[in-house]
Amino acid sequence: MSSYNRNTLIEDLMNQTEAILKKAIEWQLIPHSKFALRPSPESWSANECLQHLNSYGRYYLPAIENILSKSQDSETSNHFSPGWLGDYFTKLMTPAPDGKFSKTMKSPKDHSPKTIIESHLVIAEFIDQQEKLLQLLKKAEKIDLGKNRVGISIAPFIKLKLGDVFMFLIAHLVRHTQQAERALASVKLK
Repeated sequence: MSSYNRNTLIEDLMNQTEAILKKAIEWQLIPHSKFALRPSPESWSANECLQHLNSYGRYYLPAIENILSKSQDSETSNHFSPGWLGDYFTKLMTPAPDGKFSKTMKSPKDHSPKTIIESHLVIAEFIDQQEKLLQLLKKAEKIDLGKNRVGISIAPFIKLKLGDVFMFLIAHLVRHTQQAERALASVKLK
């Protein structure tokens, strides 16, 4: 397993989040009729991809904020070593260099979009969440990413290191924003 310099890791995660935020701002110009259109019956639309990500953000962002507000770290490590489970989840989410997924998986029922919501609302929530994530990453610069732990959404009693949660969450964001981009590229308005 890799070990990371905490500041370098947080800077990299912030850069990835800022790139995602920039895409989301551009997506505000896309009409709902295109943003909500599925490329095929079995594929998600860009709208559904963001709804899925928003559902994870509704869980993880408050959980991370809670941990950061309680943290009393005075001496923090400048290095972060992922845990084996967090490392596994992050690698599972991380797209290959060609943008393809090494493994496809079924989304948990609680995080699957059930209806199409107006795209401007979905995108606005997504933008808000990315801005909040950037704020949380900034606060984490002074926190030991290995000592503080967050429960995972599908089983909150399983707790991962804060650094693992940030890495997983952002890999998940990258994965599904790339999926949203592919959906947008493949749909054609009639």
